[in-house]
Amino acid sequence: MASEQELFPTGDDESARRRRLTPEEADRLPHVHRLLLGHFGEPKRREPWDPLSQMIYSLLASRTKTELTYAIVRNLRHRFGTWENLRDAPLGEIEEAIRDITFPEQKALYLKAALEQITERYGSLTLDFLARYRTDKTRAWLEQLPGVGRQVSAAIVNFSSLRRRAIPVDAHHLRVTQRLGLTPRADAATTEERLMRLVPETWTAEMLDDHHQLIKQLGQTICTFAEPKCRQCPLVKICPYGQRQVAAKE
Repeated sequence: MASEQELFPTGDDESARRRRLTPEEADRLPHVHRLLLGHFGEPKRREPWDPLSQMIYSLLASRTKTELTYAIVRNLRHRFGTWENLRDAPLGEIEEAIRDITFPEQKALYLKAALEQITERYGSLTLDFLARYRTDKTRAWLEQLPGVGRQVSAAIVNFSSLRRRAIPVDAHHLRVTQRLGLTPRADAATTEERLMRLVPETWTAEMLDDHHQLIKQLGQTICTFAEPKCRQCPLVKICPYGQRQVAAKE
């Protein structure tokens, strides 16, 4: 049987990759961050939830507005009282309680199954124990749960009280970083890996959370899918896509 060290090597790969960057490459992400801060201002710092509550939120949040997802989570707390009661509720009742979000049938299945598996694997319904493990091991554990892929695991470890370095790459993040030429077209897992190579070692988990919020705000308001407002974008001078869009309209 492989040892824990073999399964989850600590390594220093991220630091090594950073050392191979040129000064210009090393400043690409910080430059984007500074421009977005200048345009939008400091994001509101979140009050981290415990990792289990964050997992429940993140499982429900895909393709659903943030305000609605928060309201649904609050309703679940009020309706079921404890996450154990939510776990033990009939599937139909869970589905009915989250009916206003996108894909409630599938998400109800994932949610109930994930809560049951956590209990079976750990012995009780909590994720607080993950604070004892390295980030890579924590994410590998989480990604064995139904519905938990790379984006959700990143959100759990970065947004929750675990506060680890990770970038939750959603549709906005994919679109913005590809248009900027920071990453080629790829899935969320590959995009996060490539972006983390550009993240300064001095950036804390909180700074990565801020960066995620700024990119998301840009994607929601300016760098939209259908009608990007490139002339209004604070990144247009460093964005190949934006430069092409502006030139095409002149």
